[in-house]
Amino acid sequence: MPLVRFYMVRQNIVFVTGAGISADSGIPTFRGDNGLWQDKSLQYRASIECFEEDTEASLLLYNAMREKIYHARPNHAHDVIAALEKQHDVTVITQNVDDLHERAGGTHVIRMHGGLAKVTSSVKRLDPNCIKAYPLNVPIHVGDKAADGSQLRPAVVMFNEYTSNADSIRNAILYADIFCIIGTSFTVSPASSFTSYARNDIPRFVINPSDLTGKLPEGYKHIKMRAVDGIDVFLSELDSLVY
Repeated sequence: MPLVRFYMVRQNIVFVTGAGISADSGIPTFRGDNGLWQDKSLQYRASIECFEEDTEASLLLYNAMREKIYHARPNHAHDVIAALEKQHDVTVITQNVDDLHERAGGTHVIRMHGGLAKVTSSVKRLDPNCIKAYPLNVPIHVGDKAADGSQLRPAVVMFNEYTSNADSIRNAILYADIFCIIGTSFTVSPASSFTSYARNDIPRFVINPSDLTGKLPEGYKHIKMRAVDGIDVFLSELDSLVY
C-alpha cells in the first residue's frame, strides 16, 4: 500500500482520469499514439450501429476488452488515489471502462462511459433495474437476456451514444478544492472541456507525459510524466499545500 501522510486540513480533491492511468496496468490506450481507436474498424465495432447491425462482431470486441481488464491489476497511481480517501474527500471522474479504481479501493467513482464489469439491457440501458455486475471473464453471447428480456450488452456508452451524467461531473469539478487530470488526451468532448470547469483560485494539475502546449488554460501545472511516476510528484505538491 502507498504511504499517505496524515494531513491537518481535509480537502475536496477531484481527479479526472483517462486511459493513460491504466496503461501501466497493461490496458491499451484509446486515442493516444497507437491507441485502439486509430483502427477505424475497431471504432466501428464499438459503436451502437455495429451492435445493432452485427451484434456478434460487436460483442467479440467487447468480450476481448473485458478479458484484458480481467487480467489487469491496479497500479501505483490507482492505489495512491484510493489511499487518499483516508484523509480527504476524493472524487474520481473516469473516462475509463475498466474497474481498476474500484479494485484499488476507491469508493466515489463517477463513470463517464460506464463500465465493462457490468451489463444492461439493449433497450433500457440506463434503467437501474437492468444494470448488474457481470464477471469480466464470462463472455456475453448473442441470445443472452437482460432483466427485461432484451439482448444483454455491456453497460458502457458505445460510440454515438450519449452520456447521462454531465451535470454531476460539472458540479463535482466546480466544488473541488484541488483538481488533477491524469492520462487523458483532451481530444474528446465533454472531457476536453473539463479544464474550464475548475475554479481559477484552486491548485490545478495535469499528469501526462505528452506535450500539451496550447491545450491547457493558464494556471495548470503540467507534471510531464506517466501516471505511476507523476502521482508521487502530485503527492509532494499536496504536502506543500495542505500539510
